[in-house]
Formats: sequence, structure tokens, C-alpha cells
Amino acid sequence: MAVLETQLTVQEQQIVDLTEELLNDFPPKNTPPAVFLGAQYDKGLAWVHFPIGFGGLGVSPKYQKLVNERVFAQGAPSAQARNPIGQGMCGPTVVEWGTDAQKKRYLRPLFTGEEIWCQLFSEPGSGSDFAGLSSKGIKDGDEWIVNGQKVWTTLAHLSRFGLLVVRTDSEAVKHAGLTAFVVDMQAPGVEVRPLRQMTGEAEFNEVYFTDTRIAETEMLGKPGEGWRVSLTTLMNERVSIGGSIPARGSGPIGQAVKVWTAMDESQKDGATKDELMKLWSRAEVLRLTNIRASQSRKMGVPGPEGSIGKMASADLNKDVFEFIVDGMGANGMLYGSYAMVRPETAMGFDTWQKAFLRARANSIEGGTTEVMKNILGERVLGLPGDVRVDRDIAWSKVPRN
Repeated sequence: MAVLETQLTVQEQQIVDLTEELLNDFPPKNTPPAVFLGAQYDKGLAWVHFPIGFGGLGVSPKYQKLVNERVFAQGAPSAQARNPIGQGMCGPTVVEWGTDAQKKRYLRPLFTGEEIWCQLFSEPGSGSDFAGLSSKGIKDGDEWIVNGQKVWTTLAHLSRFGLLVVRTDSEAVKHAGLTAFVVDMQAPGVEVRPLRQMTGEAEFNEVYFTDTRIAETEMLGKPGEGWRVSLTTLMNERVSIGGSIPARGSGPIGQAVKVWTAMDESQKDGATKDELMKLWSRAEVLRLTNIRASQSRKMGVPGPEGSIGKMASADLNKDVFEFIVDGMGANGMLYGSYAMVRPETAMGFDTWQKAFLRARANSIEGGTTEVMKNILGERVLGLPGDVRVDRDIAWSKVPRN
């Protein structure tokens, strides 16, 4: 039987040629990660759907796969691993809402990982109800003075910049009185404190702003557009968390298969094998769903369909790591040291026990599973929305604890 070769379009061939040129000029094994990623950005291969001159080529995001497959096969560094919040969430927000000056200043060092970013959304009194946040920004000449507290801020202890949303109009309805800024995490009045998790690590942080001054030029969008800006971040966050397309049978489910293979024969009963195959099937369905979503996605902000992958991957991860720890028998109860560590990345784990514990957060971070179900019900399936008694009330008049 003749082997059928896949014909590349002219656009695809141009992207492949640029990628091969990148790999030839900057061999990943001999090039410092920041240098390689800088060259990738300059060739428009960082986010191919971004505008020319800002890390992209202005083409469909589906072509990013052509780049990633080739560079990772040669051992290239991952921008996502070096700066997950910046690369997956803040970068797309800056390119969508930032001025040309902001894009020029922030996008390249963000992609190379030379400047780590964090996302400052959640607050003690407004987690899932993000629009109910109470941190305030008051205009003072060409600056805004910010006071408030944020929580669950991943990698804030490493971050140079943050994407911050605060309330700038208390008399507007809660969704309309928000404004987004780029904040310097080293500015006076910014304090980062660790939040220790049950893994022993302090990947998360709480951040306090006390009379922190932010220049007007660091605003993203216009005053009152913070809710729209945040939707860009949140939609990209959900795709970043749950929209990955690993090779078939790889990732956590591939590790589960290895653990099952290594089990004692006495443990390999029919029920255990059946459970593994159910998990494998779920992983494959999720992978195929994400492929379909990626192929149909247009340039710009991802749609509500990204919540499907986020919700499904959260439940799947928890179940896969639970299966792995169960398969370890009594050893699964042994954790090791709970010494508090402030990690250098939010990705990866060194033990299955840690992965099991960390996966508990998957159904909370980036929007809870309950919120994802509401989004899917209302915006994908067209079902009636939840009762919202505070939709038309000024934020200052909404009862709060």
C-alpha cells in the first residue's frame, strides 16, 4: 500500500520553514532557554495568532501545533513551564487590551520567562463571585491609588508584574465598576505572603496593596472595562488549564497505565482493570474534544466551550491520581516531608502522593466546577440563567458579610 503524504498549505509550509530556521540558527541543546525563546518570539512563533511584531504571525491559533511539535521534539524549552500564568493568561490579555507601548514593553520578556507574571483576581470575600471584589482604586492625577487584598495568587512570590483588577466605581453595578491594570509587584505598598497548601508547598500567595500607586498608562482598556478584560484572561485560563492536547495515552493516564503494569499480579483483578480502562476512555474523549475545539477556534478570545475541557480535566485528574495512589497500596499513605517550600514553578510534581493532593485544587482554580457547569448550561446549552438579585444594584448597596 502506498504511503500517503500530508500536503501542507502554503501558510503551513511557511510556518514549518520558519520553525526549521529557528532550530537551525538556535539549536535548543546549545542555546540558553531565554535566548531560544526570544528568537522564537522574534520570528512570530511564540503565539502564532498574535499580530506581526508582537510574537505572532496573525494566523489561526491552530497552527501553533506545527511549531510546538517540532521545537519540543528537539528539546526546546517551554514558555508555559517557565511562566504558566504569564504565557497562558496574561500575554493574551495584554495583546487584546494593551496599547502598542504595553505590548512592546511586556510581551517579549514575558514569553522568555525573564519576567514572571501573576494574576490578581480572587479575594477573601469574592472567589467564584469575581465581580463582587472589593479592592479599590482611586484616581489621583495621572495615577491610581490601590488598596485591598488578593488571595490564591499563584507564583506571586516570583512575579515581576501582575494583572490586577480593582473596583474604581462603587456606585456602578458590580460588573461595570471594575478596571484592570498592570501592576509592578516590586512597587512600594505591595506585600506578598505565602499560603501554605496541604502539599507542604506555598505555590499560592496572598497579596496586600497599601496605597500602591499605579500609573494611568498601565491601565488595560478603559476605566470600567475591567470585567471585559478579565473575561479575556479567564477564558484563556480555562483553555490553558484544561485545553492541552497530549499524545494519545500520554500524560497522567499514561502514568496510570505504567503503575498498573508494575502492580503485583494479585492486584490486577478485573475490577481494577475495568476502572483503568474507564479512565483511559475518558482521557481519550477529552483529548479528542480538545482537538476539535482547537481546530474550530478562531483568532481572539476563546469561547465558553473552553469550560468543557477545564471541567472535564479537573475531574479526570483527581480520579487518575486517586487510582495511582490506590495502586501503590500502603505506600500511597507515605508522603515524606511537609517542610514548607516556595516552588519555582506551578507545573510538575515529584511524587504521586503530591500529585494526588495537588489535583484536589483542579476543580477550584480557574473557576470552580460548579461555575463551569453554569457557564456551559447558560452559554453553550442555552438554559435559563441563575437567579441574580444584584444584577441592577449599585455595588455599594449590595449586602456583604
